[in-house]
Amino acid sequence: MIAELKRTEQGYSACFERHFKQPVARVWAMLTENGKLQQWFPELKVEELRTGGIITFDMQDGSFKTMEIVEMLPESVLEYTWSADLVRFELSPEDGGGCRLVLIEKLTQLTEHTPRDLAGWDVCLDVIGALLDGREFGPRHPVWAKRYEEYKQRIDAL
Repeated sequence: MIAELKRTEQGYSACFERHFKQPVARVWAMLTENGKLQQWFPELKVEELRTGGIITFDMQDGSFKTMEIVEMLPESVLEYTWSADLVRFELSPEDGGGCRLVLIEKLTQLTEHTPRDLAGWDVCLDVIGALLDGREFGPRHPVWAKRYEEYKQRIDAL
């Protein structure tokens, strides 16, 4: 499910939406509990889960990038810095006990790296869905490569 891309007053936004059968608490745990977070995005680690708290990104070269949590409402909102951009997860309950997840990446500008990041988020959300369902996702790269091409085309069309 490709993200909706649009121009905003501050730059651009990419909005991803997913619906999961599991309750909000289980989806929230995937985003905030390091043991679960490592299963779908092993470079991220929540250091302090609070507004003003920290998430670190392991650059895989011995260095770490610090990202500030700019908003955290338990089992509802998690927003943090992502270089010059922001990443925001919004969770809400759905009928039948499921969860709606919206991921919004607020981009200050589009770069040649943007389609890579967007394809990465897209695949990560699919991996979360598979993990929640107790399924194996399989190799990520072929899925990512296809989505990368789709995002390149969409960005070129903006």
